[in-house]
Amino acid sequence: MSDALKSTARFDEFATVDWIDDAAKERRRLQGLWSHFGIQRATLSWVYLAYDSAVSWLVVLLVGILIGVNTALISIVTEWLSDSKQGVCSTGWWLNQKFCCWEEATESCAAWKTWDHVLVNGSSGFVRWLAFVALGTAMAALCAFLVRGYAPLAAGSGLGEIKAILGGFVISGFMGGWTLLMKSVGLALAVGSGLSVGKEGPAVHMGCCVGNVVARNFSKYRRSAARQREVISAAAAAGVAVAFGAPIGGVLFSLEDLSSRFPRKTLWRSFLCALIATVSLQAMNPFRTGKLVMFQVTYDRDWHFFETGFFVLLGVFGGVFGGLCIRLHLRVAAWRRRWVTNSVLEVAVLALGTTAVTYTNVFTRADMGELLSYLLQECPSSSTGDGGWAGMCDQRNAGKIIVGLMVATVLRAIGTIVAYGCRVPCGIFVPSMAIGASFGRMLGTIAQQLHRTYPKWALFAQCAPDTPCITPATYAFLGAAAAMCGVTKVTVAVVVIMYELTGALNFIVPTMIVVMVARVIGDAIVEGGISEQLILLNGIPLLGEDEDECLLDMPVAAVMRPAEELLVLPAAGLSLRGLRRLLEGSAGIRGFPVVDSDMRLVGYVHRDAVAKAASSLAASDDAVVSFGASGGVSLGHLVNPSPTTVRPRTAAETVVEIFRKLGPQVILVASEEDGVLAGLLTRKDILRHTRSH
Repeated sequence: MSDALKSTARFDEFATVDWIDDAAKERRRLQGLWSHFGIQRATLSWVYLAYDSAVSWLVVLLVGILIGVNTALISIVTEWLSDSKQGVCSTGWWLNQKFCCWEEATESCAAWKTWDHVLVNGSSGFVRWLAFVALGTAMAALCAFLVRGYAPLAAGSGLGEIKAILGGFVISGFMGGWTLLMKSVGLALAVGSGLSVGKEGPAVHMGCCVGNVVARNFSKYRRSAARQREVISAAAAAGVAVAFGAPIGGVLFSLEDLSSRFPRKTLWRSFLCALIATVSLQAMNPFRTGKLVMFQVTYDRDWHFFETGFFVLLGVFGGVFGGLCIRLHLRVAAWRRRWVTNSVLEVAVLALGTTAVTYTNVFTRADMGELLSYLLQECPSSSTGDGGWAGMCDQRNAGKIIVGLMVATVLRAIGTIVAYGCRVPCGIFVPSMAIGASFGRMLGTIAQQLHRTYPKWALFAQCAPDTPCITPATYAFLGAAAAMCGVTKVTVAVVVIMYELTGALNFIVPTMIVVMVARVIGDAIVEGGISEQLILLNGIPLLGEDEDECLLDMPVAAVMRPAEELLVLPAAGLSLRGLRRLLEGSAGIRGFPVVDSDMRLVGYVHRDAVAKAASSLAASDDAVVSFGASGGVSLGHLVNPSPTTVRPRTAAETVVEIFRKLGPQVILVASEEDGVLAGLLTRKDILRHTRSH
């Protein structure tokens, strides 16, 4: 990404977590627990520790259940909203088309009334189009209004912020209950409106909201950011699991793309949370088909070696689409940030244009989840009697289907690039899969027609006579995997998710081929997935993998904030009045270096601890406060006498690794000779330097 598109604008919204201090507090808590019960009551100690451990699993269990239930409710509402743009059920307005026509074919269902028959009591394509556009625009505008007025943090995907939070930052209100409510309601409206957005990315954000809301009701998690991070990692895995019906893929996605630290304990809890969420979704059975997601399919045909060339083409398409999608979307996002002032009006215009155009094409008119279920579905062995949805299985319609899918691919790609990132809850996983599946089905249909026209070609020598040789549905499946990988740059998790969606063990190798080709081609166009690029564009603090290159052969002294710019606490000689005045004027500071009269470093103290102690002191305002030296009111017990410290000549890359591996809030810089404070460094300082150079 060019420097012009890199930002630090939102750094002040995020507070930094001190993982070292947090771990020390947890150790002191456990040590105090043993001391409280004593040796004589060791049995009580073990009982309490067993309860303390059981709470962790109870929280994970509750989080998994609530994520599954919430996802099922959103799926039901979304499907109803999507169908309501085209008609209404005369036997019950609350029923979507599938449930309204449960006992008869949808095409001949008398209970389902399209809007032209409801409004003008006759057949009118214009009335159907007008109702589709008007209702879709109204849904999108209502969604944008609710998000802007009640929960601005519910807009977007949320994946970038989740990565930052799991990387050691905190943003107030981002995972609160109100955000969860508005994200859930807004997501159903946004997807149901027909905008080219998906619900899979926001599912991760909603899962993390559920994890945070549940965990903060237990004191064990309220006082420990590290413990809370375990729950959020598990909830993120469960969010992906229910979005795709892939519990193992969800855990791998959290490991590969979201979490910067993933110990074995977190792995187990993520696995359990994803399992419970998936089971809860299965119990709710929102589609009444036994499927976890609408586009879950199975394949009973195999692939042939000569198709490898077509698979490579799918991978190339996925990489090119992903790279161009990221680059073009960044330009759109930069333009939007500069010129768009009314988010509700923008979303309404987007929905108006999207629905007006997509209605004209049968492949873009359908809900994306429903479209994927049709594109990924195999045609029966004999296609003469059953033309399938939109006539895709009738070879006489091949030319029309190829053109329709090509147009759908282009329209959906343009819609996704423009709509993703607007101020509504939106994801890009399923839109990218729908684009890849449309292209894949088109390519598969072309290959199938080549085989039917030239069955004696040497290329098709492996094909058995009188049996289907090429299955376009599998090309749609592989195209979906390639496009999702091209946009997200996730590889292993995508392969596992696609396997769990289909159960097609024999298609793992083709899936790996298209994913690897898409990743290589995509990386050649732009480094990093779309979430990494939006992290840079939106100014979200996260230590990525590129900071080391910018700091090559650079000492810490070139990056740190020098001591002259810092607020420090003297170890002795400061009055209580002066301390309180200093605290009032330093609301944005998280801690202070403690120094002696010669500026030699004594330690580091957190501002919250000092403020709490200062407010509870009963001494006079003229009393002298000391932070380590003898005499006066001693607050030396608050000081960390051995903070993480480096020398001015220490390599900046080493400091980055310390931040990544240990996670201190700050690193102090002191001279080698006499320990005089030279400066201070935080993760944000590193990022400000790398993003400005």
